[in-house]
Amino acid sequence: MAEGREQRPAGGEPDEAPRPLDAIDRDILRILQTDGRASIRSVADRVHVSRANAYARINRLIDDGVIRGFSARVNHERAGQGASAYITLKIVQNSWRTVREQLQALPGAAHIALVSGDFDVLLLVHTPDNRTLRELVLTRLQAIPEVLSTRTLLVFEETDVQRRALTDEI
Repeated sequence: MAEGREQRPAGGEPDEAPRPLDAIDRDILRILQTDGRASIRSVADRVHVSRANAYARINRLIDDGVIRGFSARVNHERAGQGASAYITLKIVQNSWRTVREQLQALPGAAHIALVSGDFDVLLLVHTPDNRTLRELVLTRLQAIPEVLSTRTLLVFEETDVQRRALTDEI
């Protein structure tokens, strides 16, 4: 589908207003969220449009930054990453961009979010074991000058929730 295509950052250009999604776009998103490997033909058949129309819509969703990419959902334990943790970080004010770059380089970093509340950053990591996790926190994270403090929350069990289209009602 979109392999090899150069993609703009999510949301398109900063001053561009996002295009509204119609019912067919939302249906395409639901299908691709459930099965990112669905063929153009399958998507077109399921939303009752031509293959050319489905292809054009998917490409527009990619170009507009609605679809950020396609990926596999991984069972981290079976993939040798048996220890997972959410790590909260308090960071120096106005250091988000610097810290984000350093966190992205960490082995096992899966998700990074700037948040509000009692801490500034929420980091999800997957590591082979607790020893590696400890090293990551004590040696790598706490060595970042802009990181003021960390708190590690071990994940005992996790469940993937079927992803819903952005436009689904809660």
